[in-house]
Amino acid sequence: MGPVVLITIGVLFLIQEFSHDYFTFVRLSPIILIMIGAVKILRAVAPSDGHIGTDTPTPAAAAGAAQPNGQ
Repeated sequence: MGPVVLITIGVLFLIQEFSHDYFTFVRLSPIILIMIGAVKILRAVAPSDGHIGTDTPTPAAAAGAAQPNGQ
């Protein structure tokens, strides 16, 4: 989310530099909220197939657990 907000703010300032009076940062600032909402929607509808969850042990932890007597 952070990179999207930073890129959006940078683009808004760039637009303001080229348009001088009409497109000010204050007028375009709601775009930041729109981008945050769009990212949240995309995260909600994105498929999670093939993603490793946080409850899955790492291969090193699984190998250490397979050794008998804690060795």
